[in-house]
Order: sequence, then C-alpha cells, then structure tokens
Amino acid sequence: MIIRTKAHARAGLIGNPSDGYFGKTISFIIRNFGAQVMLWQSPPLTILPQRCDRVEFAGFDELSDDVKLHGYYGGIRLIKATIKRFGDYCRAQGCPLDRNFTIEYETDIPVRVGLAGSSAIITATMRALMTFFGVEIPRPVLPGLILSVELDELKIGAGLQDRVIQVYEGVVFMDFDRERMARDGHGFYEPLNPALLPPLFVAFHDSLAEGTEVTHNDLRSRFNRGEAAVLDGIKRWAELAQQARDLIVAGRGGEIGPLLNANFDLRASLIPISPGNRQ
Repeated sequence: MIIRTKAHARAGLIGNPSDGYFGKTISFIIRNFGAQVMLWQSPPLTILPQRCDRVEFAGFDELSDDVKLHGYYGGIRLIKATIKRFGDYCRAQGCPLDRNFTIEYETDIPVRVGLAGSSAIITATMRALMTFFGVEIPRPVLPGLILSVELDELKIGAGLQDRVIQVYEGVVFMDFDRERMARDGHGFYEPLNPALLPPLFVAFHDSLAEGTEVTHNDLRSRFNRGEAAVLDGIKRWAELAQQARDLIVAGRGGEIGPLLNANFDLRASLIPISPGNRQ
C-alpha cells in the first residue's frame, strides 16, 4: 500500500514576521500549490530524489540557473532531517520503529518566494510517517515538532506560523504569547471562517527568489541584541494582527486593507525589500 499525504502552500496575511518572536499572525492556505509525499514499505530505508535534487547539469550556466532558483539544497535534506526528528520523538514516546520504507516527494510550490515550500515538504513527510507507523501527535504540538526540523536539525531561521497553518489548514489566527508558549509548549490557534475574508490575491515572481534565512537570521540577531526598533515593531505587528482578527470575526473583513498596508510599511522600515519585490 502506498501512503500519500499532502501539505499546501501558505501566505501570511498579517503579523509577519512576529510569529518567531511571541507575536500574533493570521495565515491562510493556498490550495493552488502543494507538496505531496508517497511512502511505502521496503527492505532498505530509501529517499528518492526529485528534480530539484539533481546532481547532473548540461553545463555551468544550467547549474548556475538551478542554484539561483533552488539554492544549494533540494528536498532530500528536509526529508532526511524530518525522519531523524520523527525517530527522536517516537523513541522519547516509547513508540517502536520496526519497519523500513521508501519515501518519494514532489512539489509544485514556487521555491524561495515565501510560500512555505520547505515546511510543506516537512509537514507532508511527517504526516506520511505518522500514518505509516500509526503514531498520533496532538495537533497543537505537531507544528512545533515540524519547526524543530529546520530550526534545530538544519539551523534554518524560521517561525511557527507556516507550520501551524499547514497543520490546521484554512485560515488561522495565531497568538504566540510568551507565557502561554512556556506553559503549554504551543500558542493559541483559532481557525477563522474563510468566507469572512475579503477577496485575496497573492503575487510573487520566481526570479526574485531569496532564502527565508536571509531575513530571519538577521532579524533574530537584532532581536537578541534588544534593538528597540525591532522590539517595538514586533509588538506593533501583533497589534495589527489582533485588530485584523477582530474585524474579520465581526464580519468586517473588507476593512482590513489599511492594516495590511501598515504591516507592510512597518516591515519595509525594518527589513530591506528589493525594488522588484516592492513592485
């Protein structure tokens, strides 16, 4: 039997990027794109490569173009790290891992443009492993485990937002209050009715691709240093997300546009945005 699991792309509506800093955000799933994982039992544990994992090129130009689009790593390191992290979790829970498998993935999520393609591969992989081994992980806990794959195993700067929305799907308001996180190990995640949102459009261009670590790693270091503008910005992003949530729940989703503009303006004041992405 072949197990097939999927995780979709996502967009952050408002609150970005406060999710990694005890802030608040709203995100929604984009079902136009997704990452799918296929897993079946086999004698050796095997990870099959996908097109972006290729190691053969027609020449220097083709290799250079591939690096610009995909970076230096494809999806295999994500899957390998997910399997390792899942194994650690299962051992800690006393769950036996007594079978091997072959795992393969495919994705049509545009890469390195902020649509959470990497976390989608990890989320789909985690779902396939959970199904194969019959392991249940509580839904509020699962995003944190998925985040640990990139944050702890691969040392890639990221936040919980992508993983929460890919686990919960739909539209979700997230509150990562520091005290709640310390007490419960996860934030407050409130699904919202997608019908209450105004019409939304997601714009991106794959020629403007940039790894998420470029933004997150610098912001993290500034946050850790206690830079006043960053600390104030994170507080303000959280306020904007809360205001947007309250309008949406009140049936006034059509009024959130100015809040989105304010969110972008604040981001642009703290994080360099290229002319192409700004356009």
